[in-house]
Amino acid sequence: MDRHDEPLRTDTLALFRAPGEFIDSDHPAIAEQAARLMIGTGGADVAGARAIYYYVRDLHYEGDDFDNVEIYRASSVLAAVGGYCVSKASLFTALARAAGIPARIAFADVRNHLASRRLLAAMGTDTFAWHGFAEVHLLGRWVKVSPTFDPITCRRVGVAPLEFDGHHDALLQSFDGERSMDYVKFHGSFHDVPARFLATEMLRLYPFARDRGISRFNAQRHLDER
Repeated sequence: MDRHDEPLRTDTLALFRAPGEFIDSDHPAIAEQAARLMIGTGGADVAGARAIYYYVRDLHYEGDDFDNVEIYRASSVLAAVGGYCVSKASLFTALARAAGIPARIAFADVRNHLASRRLLAAMGTDTFAWHGFAEVHLLGRWVKVSPTFDPITCRRVGVAPLEFDGHHDALLQSFDGERSMDYVKFHGSFHDVPARFLATEMLRLYPFARDRGISRFNAQRHLDER
């Protein structure tokens, strides 16, 4: 058979092992950190994904200026030792890819039940647009994870940190018997962070970021004002 008559075979998962501009899994610091986290996992994807999840989850949760695209770059998040939801999802995805585990970033609009009165008043809504989380391919399926809130942040608002067993989705934790967040609209999964879009869209959606001088979201301050 002529090779041109053979059916074309593509490896879709290869795309989600490859680096992007912002999910820069080929950055030396990302590769080094991924290698450290894989020590003791036996190279197993599930164990590796869990090690990466807990490392990223436990980094400090903090926002930054929405129009600064560096907050979305995984290597910059690693250097900053923290970030907000999109930043941490970007880092998780990059570390997973550096470890050879297919991963991608995903977005949803969420209704946040933990937001402070001050933040809700400034935003004019309880819906947070373009919340970032990650999806990792394990045991033949995509599993959703949200390594957003570190244990210190969770303790301040009285919720347990979100656990991840490597088999089931880990998207939200309970708060007083209720969900801490409701996912109201999914925007899909992406190979790379649409950083330049987010830099303009978030400011369009939330003009308070400039108009009211709250461009830098200070997690501790807003939690204290609950």
